[in-house]
Amino acid sequence: MTNRSSARKGIILGWLRIAAGLLVFSFGVHLTIYANIGLAPWDCLGMGIAAHTPFNYGVSMTLIAVTVLLIDLMLKERIGFGTVIDALLTGNFVQMFNSLNPFSENENMWLGIGIMVGGFVFMALGMWIYMCAEQCCGPRDSLLVGLGKRLPKVPIGIVEILLWGVVLLAGWLLGGPVGIGTLISTFGAGLVMQLVYTVIRFEPRKLKHKDILTAVKELAGKQ
Repeated sequence: MTNRSSARKGIILGWLRIAAGLLVFSFGVHLTIYANIGLAPWDCLGMGIAAHTPFNYGVSMTLIAVTVLLIDLMLKERIGFGTVIDALLTGNFVQMFNSLNPFSENENMWLGIGIMVGGFVFMALGMWIYMCAEQCCGPRDSLLVGLGKRLPKVPIGIVEILLWGVVLLAGWLLGGPVGIGTLISTFGAGLVMQLVYTVIRFEPRKLKHKDILTAVKELAGKQ
């Protein structure tokens, strides 16, 4: 197998890895929703924006994603196939898990906390799987990595806590709903991520991502 065909195969297999990772990640997101103990910080921000604008929640979340993507570009983070696949699949995967869940709505707070923490584990593992394809991240994960590169001595899990804390504050100031699950998400998700990545010895800031242009050149055999 030539180097060019090997590169093409690597790109395509990377897409499968990204999809698999996003499937795991989305299952984690589904668990945090099923926990039924409060919105995550980004959702709180989306609800806050929707309360003060003509936009509904879905449009507000799309505007947030576009804004975050612009910030990613300002931080000189690359935009790759992973970014596009994330945007296309994650929401649909979460909706699929929500639709397939055979259990009734959770009404136990303590069980909900356990389910939410389990969701954090799946989210961290899913991010690890799809980030290792090195074809760039979704807008929010790119923001996390970009900020992490500017705080190299701070554990990536702590960077996420800081980021989610700012998002939560903005959502709360805009009147977004805050519950115990919101606070657990803000501080717990980053801690669980840091624990998982310490155990598997993963540091996302060390990955060398390929942007869309580089990947297309490799697929075309021009690089």
